[in-house]
Amino acid sequence: MNVAILGCGYVGLELGRQLTERGHRAIGVRRSDDGLAEIEDAGFEAVRADVTDADSLDAVPDADAVVFAASSGGRDAEAAREVYVEGLRTAIDHFGARENSPERLVYTSSTGVYGDHGGDWVDEETPLDPTTDKTEVLAEAERVALEATADRGIDGTVARLAGIYGPGRTRLERYVEGPVTEGYLNMIHRDDAAGAVRFLLTEDHARGETVLVVDDEPVSKWTFADWLADECGEDRPPKQTTEERLDDDLSERVRRRLVTSKRCSNEKLRGLGYEFRYPTYREGYRDEIEAYRNQPA
Repeated sequence: MNVAILGCGYVGLELGRQLTERGHRAIGVRRSDDGLAEIEDAGFEAVRADVTDADSLDAVPDADAVVFAASSGGRDAEAAREVYVEGLRTAIDHFGARENSPERLVYTSSTGVYGDHGGDWVDEETPLDPTTDKTEVLAEAERVALEATADRGIDGTVARLAGIYGPGRTRLERYVEGPVTEGYLNMIHRDDAAGAVRFLLTEDHARGETVLVVDDEPVSKWTFADWLADECGEDRPPKQTTEERLDDDLSERVRRRLVTSKRCSNEKLRGLGYEFRYPTYREGYRDEIEAYRNQPA
């Protein structure tokens, strides 16, 4: 299988590695020299292109599947729309118009599209209720990924990713030191975020569907922080209620994020047969905890 990974960053690099290890051709697409060097260091093909520039996508070879994993760089909703909605439309139109168009497109979305559910469980059938301008853009992009692809004869899939952590992105010290605000964490290790996308493609699952990509155990932030502190041999961190945190001088975006709480179910992904490398945070944080405990005093 030939897979073009548009926006081949933190998850895309791991996806390319996993595909290559299994005998598939991965084509990583980035728009910067540094990005291209990272792809080459990961051991697979690198191509310069920008999802917001249709002409530049000519450089990307034909592929059986396209994974849209581009990032807006943490910028505002307008920048997110340029990449996630307009860039996604551009990519779909471009690849869909090719003589050898891809059979599939996987768009990597976010569980942020759910909004607040008061700590209740959510799954693929739960109505979306985005609470910020940026998550509204993400919800719109999901519709594009499923509807615009169908118009082009491509089977779209939305992989709705929980909070990604992994090498270099664990925020361990932040949780150990505190203060920690209440609420739930829905997490997925980078290797399983990439592994789930690879699984959906290579095992030919979830065409025209949405799949939640999250580990087995959503956990309260307080429980998680206490566990981390215990494992690291540190005192348990101070805690804050949501009300206490909201008393601080916060932006409206941060305030909305603080009052959104839900637990995401991976029952569908599990039912399809995906086997997690890191089923919970306990396995996923083990290497980081060991490194923390062994650092010089």
